[in-house]
Amino acid sequence: MGAAARRSGRDPGGLELVVVTKYAGIDATRAVLASGLARQIGESRVQDAALKKESLGEAARNARWRMVGHLQTNKAKAALRVFDAVDSLDSLKLAGVLDQALAEEDRELDVLVQVKLTRKESQHGVEPDDLTGFLEELRAFPRLKARGLMAIAPDLEPVEEARPYFKRMRELFERSFAGVEGAVLSMGMSRDFEIAVEEGATLVRVGSSIFSRQQEGTITS
Repeated sequence: MGAAARRSGRDPGGLELVVVTKYAGIDATRAVLASGLARQIGESRVQDAALKKESLGEAARNARWRMVGHLQTNKAKAALRVFDAVDSLDSLKLAGVLDQALAEEDRELDVLVQVKLTRKESQHGVEPDDLTGFLEELRAFPRLKARGLMAIAPDLEPVEEARPYFKRMRELFERSFAGVEGAVLSMGMSRDFEIAVEEGATLVRVGSSIFSRQQEGTITS
């Protein structure tokens, strides 16, 4: 991450890592938390995150837990008991359900708006052309604090082919969150995070490469 930032003339200190434990067991997650390198944990399923947090106890409380997968409205209330942030807000319907549940608990929630970069039906998110209107309508839900954008680039070969998608996301981010202190652009995963960082990501989500190394007996940042 640091090397990619320096290649593009950026300060590595402006980057944050989310360790995605989607496919990691409890012991592997505990090892990563114990390393001190993981201050933010990403999970894509509410039930899995709840189980890990309960099993890890005090260790889990040393990290910020982020929902990085598609969140169904019927699981929104349960998600609020588990996650500190939702990085995959993709509809006003979900926003409404979350906001109502937050009102009942008298609290607020940081969210990132997921942008859809491909035509794949299985991928969720707000269409780029609809983003400005979506963000304006999101203001109707005062307990949701939109902190930035998130996206998943298509899985292309060679991986360099993903660069235009990251460029597009940076343009959308700069247009939507220009001048907003602490705004977050979450993009880049194990396969393509270096390109994402070069193109302006501030938050990257890495899982498989970290845990493959951890299983070999080493944990690296």
